[in-house]
Amino acid sequence: MVLSDAAAERAVLAGICKYGSEAYFDVADIVDDGSFTIDSNSVIFACIKRLLEDDDTRKIDVPSILSSAKELGLSDFFNNNNELSHLGAVLKFPVLFDNIRKFGAKIRKLQIARLMYDQLEQTKDQYLQIKGDEPISKILGLAEESIFDFTSLLNDHDDAPELLFGDLEEYLIDRAENRVDQIGIPTGFPKFDFAIGGGLRKGSVNVIGARTKVGKSLIGLNMGKNIAESGIPVLYLDTEMTKKDQQNRGGAMASFNTSGKSSINEIETGKYADDNFKKVNMLELAQQLKDLPFYHKNIGGRAFEDQLSIMRRWLAKVVGINEEGKANDCVIVYDYLKLMEAAELAKTDMKEFQLLGFMMTSLHNFCLRYEIPILNFIQLNRDGISKESTDAASGSDRIMWLCSNFTIYKEKSD
Repeated sequence: MVLSDAAAERAVLAGICKYGSEAYFDVADIVDDGSFTIDSNSVIFACIKRLLEDDDTRKIDVPSILSSAKELGLSDFFNNNNELSHLGAVLKFPVLFDNIRKFGAKIRKLQIARLMYDQLEQTKDQYLQIKGDEPISKILGLAEESIFDFTSLLNDHDDAPELLFGDLEEYLIDRAENRVDQIGIPTGFPKFDFAIGGGLRKGSVNVIGARTKVGKSLIGLNMGKNIAESGIPVLYLDTEMTKKDQQNRGGAMASFNTSGKSSINEIETGKYADDNFKKVNMLELAQQLKDLPFYHKNIGGRAFEDQLSIMRRWLAKVVGINEEGKANDCVIVYDYLKLMEAAELAKTDMKEFQLLGFMMTSLHNFCLRYEIPILNFIQLNRDGISKESTDAASGSDRIMWLCSNFTIYKEKSD
């Protein structure tokens, strides 16, 4: 297995030795002892690290490295003349300061490739335990978890703290020249967008709570359609309704402002076709909606891990993930947060509110990981009939802790 670059490793070490702490701290966030495949290089890096983290003004030379090796209990390593020669060659190796982080990123990526290789070897062992009774999603999920868990390992960009207002003037000029109506993705409900801070922002979990049968799904479908009509892909994860159910609702909703308006009942019974005008109108609407980037998946009865897997696959296959591991513009509508089945609770030692909290934590981490907004619906308890406070949320306080905003959806009082 050739997943190493000796020249890149030597360049990083030579750069740190030549330029000192400035070079070391430029790569310290992406390089560690395990980034080096040659034992000599790994030992040299460990010695340099000790020197510079003890005193970042020190000059690096052969005597200082040998002294550091002694403190680390590695002095015997350099008793070998070949190792001393290698150390001398590293100190003389020519490298430009601007290239050090690039070489550091390269050996870090190779390190991750080695870790991934080892991880997949372990995954192969897990596949040998498959008995054939497991759902296909679980079988696919073994490989998916190995891949997606590794995508956040590398950060080869400069993460040094910056002056907070250092580029404020440039930012303000850019905003003035590239104005937008609002920062987040519009839902089609301007007052709601305004109330939550300017639409659905990246990395936010937006919670809407309602009592049973108030219309959570209808407003979720409406918002999803509005967003998709702007060209932004939407994934509607549905715990209760089938695709046909939502097509009936969506068709009726799309026809609402047309002269050939059809009801949900007329569409699902086919009676809309009794009126030829309505029939033509509905078929024309179907053509208009055909290519709308509005995706639906019924997840009723699916384990929560399966649901996360569906979301990840959709991002990878439909939305697209950029080179930084973040998703392109999209929205996930989750209707609604609840336990799928009693068996799911029985498999854990957690109480119901703890499991709901775990699910909310996972959604929160997911939207931050991929920098996408999630519109999450929840049930309100009986307090939601008369009260308009966070304690009306049913199930878990963690829902309130981790959401970006919380909205109560209910009928207007007189």
